[in-house]
Amino acid sequence: MRVLMTGGGTAGHINPALAIANTIKNNIPDAEIEFVGTKKGLENTLVTKEGYKLHHVNIMGVSRSLSPSNIKAAMLMITSQFEAKRIIKEFKPDIVIGTGGYVCWPALKVAAKMGIPTLAHESNARPGLAIKQLQGNLDKILVNFKDTAKYVKNQSKVVHVGNPLRGGFGGIDYNEAREMLGIKSDETYVLAFGGSLGALKINEMMLDYMGNSASHNEKVICHLATGRYYYEDFSKRYADAGLNEYKNLSMMEYIHDMHVRMSAADIIVCRAGAMTISELAMMKKACVMIPSPNVVDNHQYKNAKVLADANAVILLEESNLTLDGFRESLDNLILDGIRREELASNIVQFANLDANQLIFDEVLRLTKK
Repeated sequence: MRVLMTGGGTAGHINPALAIANTIKNNIPDAEIEFVGTKKGLENTLVTKEGYKLHHVNIMGVSRSLSPSNIKAAMLMITSQFEAKRIIKEFKPDIVIGTGGYVCWPALKVAAKMGIPTLAHESNARPGLAIKQLQGNLDKILVNFKDTAKYVKNQSKVVHVGNPLRGGFGGIDYNEAREMLGIKSDETYVLAFGGSLGALKINEMMLDYMGNSASHNEKVICHLATGRYYYEDFSKRYADAGLNEYKNLSMMEYIHDMHVRMSAADIIVCRAGAMTISELAMMKKACVMIPSPNVVDNHQYKNAKVLADANAVILLEESNLTLDGFRESLDNLILDGIRREELASNIVQFANLDANQLIFDEVLRLTKK
């Protein structure tokens, strides 16, 4: 089987693609899998690190407001199709699979025109612009949230499968993970992160919390990953506040053992990306979510709202969030073990333990046709 994967820009689009690719390789070891991305996206780090070949097309996103950049974006939508066609002709895929982001548009569009089976996976509660535009061309649209189907015109194309997850998540239990990290049974572990690049609001809230609350309670363990953009600034603030003297506090740029730390955590403070939600649901975690307001179509808020309506997370909107309000919300959750258990029990309904296998089954159905 020859599979061309496409999707990129952020880890939220790339990690599902890698999870699907790895699932195919696990089931069909001699499968040949290559990726299509842009030269600027995070895929250049994540995809190549996994050992997959990465092709490039030149394309950019369309601004939702009137902007001169949209003229260039429109031109690239035309020229990128020629680039995608060249890649497809050379690689000769049996199927093209997209996981979102504007980069997936040309490869899926061209493949559909050429009669090659096409499949897209949508992680978010509402489809992104690329999937919306392509829905008439695609053979199958796989979704993470059941309600996403109502935003697709031809619902017969939609299959609810959940989110594909990479190995590690769910593979280590709570007690084992805490032992690995040296966290005691009577300690409450709070893990906070805002993605690989970081989230300014989460960093600000957690730095304040660590200084004004956690530093006064050695039974509360707080670990904050600032992200690449903010590490230098916040590590200085952290040191200036004298927080590096407290054994129960820790700040880092990036979490390389995320599956271990997530498994060990009692409370997780994070954004509301679809992959993060799926990981948290799989691991049954109590969460405080602060959705990013800086994403297309405000999809992180919509993701988190679905969970909040099911009493599965605490949703805090960045626009009206204060230091005092955040501190109170987190303190209340630390003190209320019953509430944490309630949230953890409710979020598990958004986990689909069979997602990887369900996606692989759909790939087989399309390629056999």
